[in-house]
Amino acid sequence: MRPNQLEQYKRILRFAAAMLVILSVTLAFFFIWIRFYNLRIVFPFYYKGHWVVMVMYVILLFIFFYIYGGLKFGYLKPTSVILSQLISVVCANVLMYLEISLLSAELEAVLPFIYLTAADFIIIAFWSFVITWAFRKLFPPRKLLIIYDEYEPTRMVQKMEERNDRYSVGEVRSISSMTEEEFRKTAKKYDAVLIYDLHSELRNKILKYCYSESIRTYSTSKISDILIKGAENIDLFDTPILLFRNFGLTFEQKFVKRLMDIILSSIILVVASPVMLIVALAIKLYDGGPIMFRQERCTIDGKIFKIHKFRSMIVDAEKDGKSIPATDNDPRITPVGRIIRKTRLDELPQMIDILTGNMSMVGPRPERIEHVEKYTEEIAEFEYRLKVKGGLTGYAQIYGKYNTTPYDKLKLDLMYIQNYSLLLDIRLILMTVKIMFMKESTEGFEKQGEKEEK
Repeated sequence: MRPNQLEQYKRILRFAAAMLVILSVTLAFFFIWIRFYNLRIVFPFYYKGHWVVMVMYVILLFIFFYIYGGLKFGYLKPTSVILSQLISVVCANVLMYLEISLLSAELEAVLPFIYLTAADFIIIAFWSFVITWAFRKLFPPRKLLIIYDEYEPTRMVQKMEERNDRYSVGEVRSISSMTEEEFRKTAKKYDAVLIYDLHSELRNKILKYCYSESIRTYSTSKISDILIKGAENIDLFDTPILLFRNFGLTFEQKFVKRLMDIILSSIILVVASPVMLIVALAIKLYDGGPIMFRQERCTIDGKIFKIHKFRSMIVDAEKDGKSIPATDNDPRITPVGRIIRKTRLDELPQMIDILTGNMSMVGPRPERIEHVEKYTEEIAEFEYRLKVKGGLTGYAQIYGKYNTTPYDKLKLDLMYIQNYSLLLDIRLILMTVKIMFMKESTEGFEKQGEKEEK
């Protein structure tokens, strides 16, 4: 069977590969369950009882694999898949340990689970290597035709070339330099076409042609595309109608979101209070300066509030009041500051802002006032992101990169606003754990001078 014929089975093969990893990890868990824990619980399980425990473990693994992207072989980078799966098994193992301790009516020995987690790492690394190799053999990179009009897609080409496991850029052509017949002949030579920032009329024409010829097509999105994606279908008539509410979240969504913010921020403040006390003492003992750093930020409807962070720089780091971007080796960052920045402990005081209602757990990152003014001058639609509260984490923070442009970050934030749901919030909160382990999501922002505390 040819690679392009296998494409229709890719989702099935991806799912089967992920289940192979899950079952392998489950067998390792089954061994330590039988060997170390079953006979120690109050009422030991037999026969079908073991199946119940195994099924529960598989369900936990599948849920976390889905949330963190551990199912996406051949889609995400291999390192990202491995990291997703490692975080997933750690989460599942912690929950199963707590469950076993409840069944035993006491805290059980944790050492077998530590051995299990180490074994899981080896299993995941082995299968990920084998499955990634198999996917690259079965599904070679798609040969891609990129077409553009006014703006040359230089950065887009670079992004595509970074994923040479999925795409092979064949030609980059200006649509204005091609006749309609020439485009049609050229498009048929490639596995896919990427439409880069064309005007809607021309783009629609190309999309319809590619659809009629069953040519796989990618397209960069515009603001209007994201608004359309988040619209509701109205089925009152025999003519399809889309409804654009255009006022951010509904009352019910705001209520549920606020309730979750209060509960999570309260729990985190209580649990993290010993750590926050240690950090506060370390900052004070180092130079005797203020513990907190406060700075004005913009949130929903342009409201101004002062964000709280642990101070990680020297006192008066910006004596003249001007924004001075922080760099990786900025001499203004104190030794204590370097530690709390890398571990993200400097962000913990923002739980106060969330509890008081100035921020949310999830939402567009609240920007400095001067940044909002600057970006709004350059991109009139930038104010659209102010339809919801600023957040500690968000869609742009998780799916963006250090070199993501303000316009692309705006589109990511709008994707969140237009597709908001409680489940999306929960998923983004859990995904934040993974992002903390990805180097490009932390150091890169400093290279671009977008670190929050200047």
